[in-house]
Amino acid sequence: MIKIKNLCKSYGQGQAKIEVLKNIDLEIESGKIICILGPSGSGKSTLLNIIGGIESIDSGEVNILGENLASMSKKDLETYRRNKLGFVFQFYNLISDLNIFENIELGKYLAKNPLDINKLVDDLGIKDQIYKYPNEVSGGQAQRTSIARALIKRPEILICDEPTGALDYESAKDVLYLLEKMNHDYKATILIASHNIQISKMCDYILNIHDGKVKSYVKNNEKIQAKEVTW
Repeated sequence: MIKIKNLCKSYGQGQAKIEVLKNIDLEIESGKIICILGPSGSGKSTLLNIIGGIESIDSGEVNILGENLASMSKKDLETYRRNKLGFVFQFYNLISDLNIFENIELGKYLAKNPLDINKLVDDLGIKDQIYKYPNEVSGGQAQRTSIARALIKRPEILICDEPTGALDYESAKDVLYLLEKMNHDYKATILIASHNIQISKMCDYILNIHDGKVKSYVKNNEKIQAKEVTW
């Protein structure tokens, strides 16, 4: 469960101060897929970074999986990120000098009880790519590698910031299907920030953020499967 109350976050000081998140109240049920929609600069990525323990808050409460992030030390936050979270970014963030298998292994080394890497690459359809390097695979295969690296730790929360933003249509559809499958198979809570409103149709809940405020947070009563999503 993610519980956020009166969350405020700003950057800068004085006349240069910019309020990015304003009195955010939010409760997110565990094991669900949440789509976070909003224009550029609305605060989507900042909210994900706060949930991910990457950025601090100005005021309010952020309780994730029973832990109060605001009261955590730097070391405690590192442990929280390592043991509880997985991250998938728009531009993959793979290490170019390591092959696909080795990139995924980086996540394994951080895990107490990692998934079986061979089963994971088979599930994600990259078993035949594991000895190639990031510059030798397609964008879709690179993003699958990023997902595998995040999932191998068995994260309770998977944070995805524009995971399809750099992909072509077919690769993007494949990634959405895989996220749906991983949610079903491993019961992780998945947070997807996106500009693409069509992605929200496969999610359990839809959060709209505008100008740093929650515009709406609703259950999707007409949820469809990822394979049915089109744009």
